[in-house]
Amino acid sequence: MSAAPLVAQDTPALESVDARVSYGLGLQIGENLAQNDELDFDIEAFVQGIADVEAGVDPRLDEETLVAAFEALNARASEGKLTENAAFLEQNGARDGVTTTDSGLQYEVVEEGTGETPAETDTVTVHYEGRLLDETVFDSSIERGEPASFPVNGVIQGWQEALQLMKPGATWEVWIPSDLAYGPQGAGQAIGPNEVLNFTIELISIDS
Repeated sequence: MSAAPLVAQDTPALESVDARVSYGLGLQIGENLAQNDELDFDIEAFVQGIADVEAGVDPRLDEETLVAAFEALNARASEGKLTENAAFLEQNGARDGVTTTDSGLQYEVVEEGTGETPAETDTVTVHYEGRLLDETVFDSSIERGEPASFPVNGVIQGWQEALQLMKPGATWEVWIPSDLAYGPQGAGQAIGPNEVLNFTIELISIDS
């Protein structure tokens, strides 16, 4: 996000509870907006929107126009994320020890396992930690202190492929391209559209 500074002619004193809460709301909104690198934030238009609601006047833009604008911003962000992903995966795939499969899945063997690899219909028990590329942890059985069990064919495509290449006792570092994970829709608040996901996976056992 970028925005030209807006300097009020009279700086509010922020002495009343209402003024302080209003200022605090402004800080919260500003912090959220600052995380959006795709938005060239227009603070004057933002303030005008608040003023129009407060004044009870009709919106200056109809719903169709606003929806189209948000969709255009999301498309721009999605395109930028895909470009960023491609650059990361190309660089990561060139590192020693990293293998890239035909699907685009990347993995690095941290510890070898032994025995047979699981089939698609098997249930496995694993320890794992999932991170975004900025190292934000969005899920971790390790932190919970309890391994997870599930059928191989019950997880995202990138996990299915990785698990069927691993042997019990193995620990891998895995990078899953967005098209093998949650794609443009993302998953809840934690995983945004077109995110490359990085997992540490320990295959503890094949249970069936």
